[in-house]
Amino acid sequence: MTAAIKLNLRLTFPGGVPLSHGKAELMELIRETGSIRQAAAKMEMSYRRAWLLVDELNHLFREPAIGTKQGGRRGGGAVLTPFGAALLERFRAMEARTMASLAGDLAWLSEQRAPQDPAASEPGAR
Repeated sequence: MTAAIKLNLRLTFPGGVPLSHGKAELMELIRETGSIRQAAAKMEMSYRRAWLLVDELNHLFREPAIGTKQGGRRGGGAVLTPFGAALLERFRAMEARTMASLAGDLAWLSEQRAPQDPAASEPGAR
């Protein structure tokens, strides 16, 4: 069995700011955990990097995608705003439509690949 070719949708806005699978994953994990810090940890990303991505997302559109509250006795938190939830849903739908529309081409590319040596994929094999 061969591994499937992966497709990553990346939208680049004027000014060069991207919206891609990484930010979508971060949004999903914030929704799941209620925390930028916990989402960053699950992605093996620094809190600072995650915070910068959240800030970038929140300034890319007319309204914020992620809402935050300051820490305190009960701690801080983060949540997708209604706009953020709609953005994530639309982005994931665009990914699915892209995969569906390219399914035939991806299958053809998979058929054309040279056989893969399992040992070649081990660290330090090349």
